[in-house]
Amino acid sequence: MSRGWQLQEAKNKLSNLVEHAQHEGPQIITKHGKEAVVVLSVDDYKKLTKPKTNLFKFIQKSPLAGLNLDISRDKEAPREVLL
Repeated sequence: MSRGWQLQEAKNKLSNLVEHAQHEGPQIITKHGKEAVVVLSVDDYKKLTKPKTNLFKFIQKSPLAGLNLDISRDKEAPREVLL
């Protein structure tokens, strides 16, 4: 369960704040009475930032996966561009 912490309290009790974040979940810190930041455990952070799928699976599930796309490159010299 998340708990609200005033900024000054969070500064004074940082180790307690970290313990709560690790064992109880994200902790909200307020500044001037408004929610400012959230402190969360590394495990919770990794869950939020971990990709849902790898690139290979993503491409396999793409709507374009079954199409025969022409991905060959043109071997001719590029056109001239005046600079």
